[in-house]
Amino acid sequence: MFLLRRQNQNQPENGSSNNDAKIYEQLAELKAAIGPLSGRRLKYCTDACLKRYLEARNWNVDKAKKMLEESFKWRSTYKPEEIRWAEVAHEGETGKVSRANFHDRLGRTVLIMRPGMQNTASEENNIKHLVYLLENAVLNLSEGQEQMSWLIDFSGFSFSTKLSIKTARDIIHILQNHYPERLGIAFLYNPPRIFQAFFKAVKYFLDPKTAQKVKFVYPNNKDSVELMKSLFDMDNLPSEFGGKATLEYDHEEFSRLMTEDDVKTAKFWGLVDEKPFATKNGHSGAEVAPEPVASIVS
Repeated sequence: MFLLRRQNQNQPENGSSNNDAKIYEQLAELKAAIGPLSGRRLKYCTDACLKRYLEARNWNVDKAKKMLEESFKWRSTYKPEEIRWAEVAHEGETGKVSRANFHDRLGRTVLIMRPGMQNTASEENNIKHLVYLLENAVLNLSEGQEQMSWLIDFSGFSFSTKLSIKTARDIIHILQNHYPERLGIAFLYNPPRIFQAFFKAVKYFLDPKTAQKVKFVYPNNKDSVELMKSLFDMDNLPSEFGGKATLEYDHEEFSRLMTEDDVKTAKFWGLVDEKPFATKNGHSGAEVAPEPVASIVS
């Protein structure tokens, strides 16, 4: 996606103007098609959001409208904006998915995933934990940025980690259908050979645009190394991904940060009746607001 945008920047000004005019025309058509909005739907459907749905459906207004309506139904039942860290903290005790304390060179939020650190067998809770972190990643995007990066470390990965094809399929469905164009790039770092068969099965559920964003990278491959350097500051990048930093996951500190972000989430969505939970070692405690802590996000 970022490559496409760079190419568009090199187009003649009149071509760019014509393209912008067409985008705004389709955006207006989509707004008219979905009709008046209120409440959370109005908050959700920013111009940037509607453009992402249009882009995900190749700028077909009818298909984008259908996709958006499905997301309305999903969000009204699943209520991802209401999930709080205290509900999913036990899933994150090993640091199997966490938000990095750095952005990539394009200002995208970075999620670090370590499937080898899988600690539970509940597919439902694993997905809920990831959805929570997707919402949190969006909350922490740099200004003007719409996408995130995924760094996936396969250290310790085996099929005994309980990562099922069904769970992967459900995650792909949620990501592609309800978080369109949110994934900028996903790095599968040094995956073992046994993962290749798993990925072949999972790839069946990926649409071509998403599949192109998945990159297999290897520490001894020159092109892989250059790709990582082009998108990350090596001083910030953990050594597990070829960088110079140390990857440390402190569950208690991360829980404090997520609890703090829960307050921002509630404020953003206008959920004034929120009762923030203090956490100790990631588990819910007394219903009192936590002491403010410094954010580790750069």
